[in-house]
Amino acid sequence: MIVVDDVSKWFGDVVAVSDVSFRVGPGVTALLGPNGAGKSTMLRLLCGLTTPSQGTVRVLGADPHGDPALYRRVGLVPQQEAVFGSLSGRQFVRLAAHLQGLAQPDAAAVASLHVVELDPDDGRPMSTYSKGMRQRAKVAQALVHDPEVLMLDEPLEGLDPRQRLHLIELFRRLGSDGRCVVVSSHVLDEVERFGSRVLVMAQGRLAAEGDFHEIRALMDDRPNRLRVRTDHPRELAAALLGADSVVAVRLQDDALFVDTDDVGSFRRAVAPAAVRAGARLLELVPLDDDLESVFRYLVGRG
Repeated sequence: MIVVDDVSKWFGDVVAVSDVSFRVGPGVTALLGPNGAGKSTMLRLLCGLTTPSQGTVRVLGADPHGDPALYRRVGLVPQQEAVFGSLSGRQFVRLAAHLQGLAQPDAAAVASLHVVELDPDDGRPMSTYSKGMRQRAKVAQALVHDPEVLMLDEPLEGLDPRQRLHLIELFRRLGSDGRCVVVSSHVLDEVERFGSRVLVMAQGRLAAEGDFHEIRALMDDRPNRLRVRTDHPRELAAALLGADSVVAVRLQDDALFVDTDDVGSFRRAVAPAAVRAGARLLELVPLDDDLESVFRYLVGRG
């Protein structure tokens, strides 16, 4: 349903997307990567909001740029606060339905608002909405015309836990119904809940692709670094060097930086080591659980 071949996009001297190719079919596909990885630019390319500097993009067999007929088959939830603050949620979604040429735009708007659990009779202007309510209104306008392809840029940002779970289930249901749902995220836990195929982007490149379990295995293979603060750093460092899971220990100021190939084993070993060293543990912080480090590792593997 989506075909991307050797696509690059640059803005002046800045390369936002570099030589990316992939295929996407029905179901949920997660576009995963840290902020600045090129996810939003890729979604803009898929929606026809910008054109590739090189390569080709095809959505449902057509070039998405400048094709109004295709836009009636595609729904978009942009990351930007793309709402009209003076309109109510119902007016906003009804406008989207009208622009899509639906025969009964008001009825379609009401139905779509119910899907995202917003009250269609709430007449307040959207400028008074919480961020989570505005996010759900954007999802409602993207769904109002029942598109075959749905593209969502960080759609869960600002939602409370219950609403996040509701939208995750909604996207999974749409994928199961045969729609193509592409969701961008920088949060690993969100992607795991989608239970989806994952495209990993880093520094404008496609760093890895596969189902979530394959991507998680790649990430878990990398070495891990933790910072340990203690009142007796030298003594604890000496005790930790004897642990099987510890690859290296570096002392800097009053902290230890520990490289380990098994975080679980290290967490079990560090307390007994502290007891042997007569040291108090003040802090234990993983330094490379953030996506930036994960994706730097994946890019380096390639």
